[in-house]
This record gives sequence, structure tokens and C-alpha cells, in this order.
Amino acid sequence: MRKYGLSVFFLAVLAIAITLACGSSPRVLQSVNLSPLTADAQDSPVQFTATGYFNDQPSSVTLSAANWGACYQNQRTTAVSVSAEGVAQCAVGAVGTYTVWAWAENAADSCGGNNGEVPANPCGGAGGCQVTGTAQLTCP
Repeated sequence: MRKYGLSVFFLAVLAIAITLACGSSPRVLQSVNLSPLTADAQDSPVQFTATGYFNDQPSSVTLSAANWGACYQNQRTTAVSVSAEGVAQCAVGAVGTYTVWAWAENAADSCGGNNGEVPANPCGGAGGCQVTGTAQLTCP
């Protein structure tokens, strides 16, 4: 009888350890969406919001720590500035449609240690392991 008691105890401890190990995986950021998708800057700055979509609950979260920038024809530009809060503003004389982008670090380093680095080319698409979202801003 004592022999079975130790076996049951060992199996219970093993099951708990496996459950805890599997349940401790970090959430992984899968995509970033910006809103609004298109905006006209007429005479005032435009507030963009980045929402991150994760593989675990809560599945969607406003990314307050997103990194922001702007591009024109797939090249970084200073014709549009974007604050750390996602407020985009056209520089004096800027005319045309610009891409506003935001990227966020992944919660898990699932692709080789690129967390914390700027995407290789956020203007032409996400680079490295960063998850990037884009929107369009028109400067009159």
C-alpha cells in the first residue's frame, strides 16, 4: 500500500510541475493596428492610437509604449513628426501622403534576440522581429 502512495505523490508533483511550466509562457505580440487608418492633418495635429493583438488574454491592448515614426515613399522623413504619444504633425511646407508607423517590442523573444532594436526598415515593412503597424497621414 505504501508503494502506491509514493507513486501517486510523485505523479501528482510531476503533473503540477508540468502544468506550471506550460502556464508560464509569456504573451506574444502578433500584430499592431493603428487608428485612424487614414487622417488629414489640415491645420492640426492628429492623434494616432496603436493597438497590439496578443496570443493570450487580454488579447488586445492599447500600446502606450509604442515607438513611432514617419516615412515618405519608403524612406524615413522629418516632414512629419510623431510624438511618443502618437500625435503626428506635418512640418511647414510638407505636402503629400505620409506613412505613420508604430512598432512595439514583443513580450517574448521568439525570433532570435532582436527585442529592443529598431526594425530594419519600418518604412518598407517590418524588419527583424518587431511587430509594426502603419497608417496614412495626408499633409495639405
